[in-house]
Amino acid sequence: MPRPSRTRRITATRSEYGEEHLRRLRLVRALIQVGRVPVTTAREVLTAIEDDSLDHHHRLGAAVRALPCGPEPDESDPATTVARSTATELLEHLEWRADLATSPAFGMLVTALTALHRLGYVCDTAHLLPYARQAEHLAVADLDLLEEFETPEEQVEAAVALTVLYEPVLLSLRRPAESEESNRRFGSGS
Repeated sequence: MPRPSRTRRITATRSEYGEEHLRRLRLVRALIQVGRVPVTTAREVLTAIEDDSLDHHHRLGAAVRALPCGPEPDESDPATTVARSTATELLEHLEWRADLATSPAFGMLVTALTALHRLGYVCDTAHLLPYARQAEHLAVADLDLLEEFETPEEQVEAAVALTVLYEPVLLSLRRPAESEESNRRFGSGS
């Protein structure tokens, strides 16, 4: 079944855009301006959003995987081997069955753990588990929010937008939360 047209030509130089088209334009703008996503990557994300040959889970994954994730692990660094082993052990411990070991996010995790290992900070499974458990809670909140959108296309668009826009929110909230906890533990507590 062909997709409904998102634009209607009014004259040779003027078109009327539907709500779906305008929503996509706003998404692209947010990806490029706020998320600093390159135009070619934004195009890949849109392709994944529109790929109705995939089931909903894989469509969500394809759209989010198209987003940039930071540097790849340096496989020549011996610390990367340790970090990869730690990341794999963590996923096995959590019993996360998704194909995370091949995802860009896994590479980002390995890169971060490599740096922590090189700097001498503890980053074994026991220390990473509380972060992973919090991530599980965030995933539930994220998907609960996605289900508030009516169509699968809107849900995939929201997954992309919320990934790009909520990650800075999470990082921004972490710092004042740590400041509050530091004040409770080490400051005046007021």
